Amino acid sequence: MNFFDRVFQLNPTWRDAVDILIVALIIYYILALIRGTRAMQISIGLVLLGSTTFVARAFDLPALEAISRQILFYLPFAAIVLFQQEIRRALANMVGDPMSILLPRPTSELPLEPILDACDVLAGQQTGALIAIEGRQTLRMYEEGARQLDAIVSTELLVAIFTPGNPLHDGAIIIRGRRVVVASAFLPLGMVPDAGFSHGTRHRAALGLSEESDAFVIVVSEENGSIAVATDGVLHEHLDRVSLGRLLTRWLGGGR
Repeated sequence: MNFFDRVFQLNPTWRDAVDILIVALIIYYILALIRGTRAMQISIGLVLLGSTTFVARAFDLPALEAISRQILFYLPFAAIVLFQQEIRRALANMVGDPMSILLPRPTSELPLEPILDACDVLAGQQTGALIAIEGRQTLRMYEEGARQLDAIVSTELLVAIFTPGNPLHDGAIIIRGRRVVVASAFLPLGMVPDAGFSHGTRHRAALGLSEESDAFVIVVSEENGSIAVATDGVLHEHLDRVSLGRLLTRWLGGGR
């Protein structure tokens, strides 16, 4: 009896429908988590590789089935190694709020214009800056050792913090709602692909934090004044005020 014969002999019940719905939600959650990242391309490759077993069974190809069965056995271990960052992010989401990935971020508190104005000024002055905006996942673990501020976000404050010579200009600031909670925070470093002249420690820190959390991290390069954003492990470069505002608005709305 081949695969198609077994399918046509199935007698589905309401339990099967619930089972399929739960699996569909899990798949949707995983796809929403990795959408737009390099993990999406890797996932497609792994799915195609794993599907060879079902193709072999459907068309009664014993040699291919024997080989693909061995591949399928090691596939979960390969997925764990390849998706370490995504697995950590998914577990963090589940602990905090398992449905939070489906909901928009609150937009009423974050002052967009002061942040955009400050990035404009800093880019024009070629002043380096690293601004981490907290999402649904807390960034409190990165506040240890940083300078506590708890000040209302304003253009003047952000520009003053990153002005060279200011004792707070090294490291990152963390914004939560309408307030700058800390300055001089140190973030985990990630690997920037195709690192070039404009990719320094700030870019690596922005990418590292975006891999560990759902934060929106803005980088202003002191080398050439370019603006970049790191979200979900992806670095968006060569932004202006309009494109930065568009990315930030989409992030606040839960877009990925």
